[in-house]
Amino acid sequence: MSKLFDLTGKVAVVTGGGKGLGQGMAIGLAEAGADVVIVTNFSNAKETVEAITKLGRKAHTIVADLSDESKLQDVITEAKNAFGRLDILVNNAGIIRRTPAADHAAQDFHDVIQLNLKSVFFLCQYAGREMLKQGSGKIINIASMLSFQGGINVPGYTASKHGVAGLTKAFANEWASKGVQVNAIAPGYMATDNTHQLREDPVRSKEILSRIPAGRWGTPDDLKGAVVFLASPASDYVTGHVLCVDGGWMVR
Repeated sequence: MSKLFDLTGKVAVVTGGGKGLGQGMAIGLAEAGADVVIVTNFSNAKETVEAITKLGRKAHTIVADLSDESKLQDVITEAKNAFGRLDILVNNAGIIRRTPAADHAAQDFHDVIQLNLKSVFFLCQYAGREMLKQGSGKIINIASMLSFQGGINVPGYTASKHGVAGLTKAFANEWASKGVQVNAIAPGYMATDNTHQLREDPVRSKEILSRIPAGRWGTPDDLKGAVVFLASPASDYVTGHVLCVDGGWMVR
């Protein structure tokens, strides 16, 4: 493997790493040589841990509710203590609530903003402090096509993902000169739990697929290359960028 993409000796933290896109990225980082701390809100991340350890890398699981701001510093502290350092943070955990804007419940809006945006800010801040001390680090936030577009029936999610793109640029401006790069990945329409309703709706699914030049839904494996690039020395002069991994959706 080229040293440009080699993550041997690095420690990555992936939130929402127990399944879906987070699982794919966690395994991709391990394939590149990183040890991985998986943050999950359910009892364990057994499948992800087994995949990582089979690669000869170390894995550590933290079970935490990231919507609880009081727990976020503890998550970063435990993550650093697990393997003695913190080099990469992937802010992937998120939720979506689908309701027309006129009927969108206040609690749904607050819940989505709390996890998708506020937790991202604080995890960036807490992890960033550690990275600034060591003079190096990579933060990769998971944005969305709805960081650029309005979407339908997802006003809270759209607001949160616009915010994630903005936070990415704000942190990047301040930390680029200090050795810490902050970027984002904007996945296209992926076959995950978040898009189950869309994929089960024959009309919406057909509409979406007809606009994707690649002609298919994305998979968690499709994010491996992007996350390794942004986590590795290959991207040392890339910061504040939102990288679309979307099968061509945004250029259609």
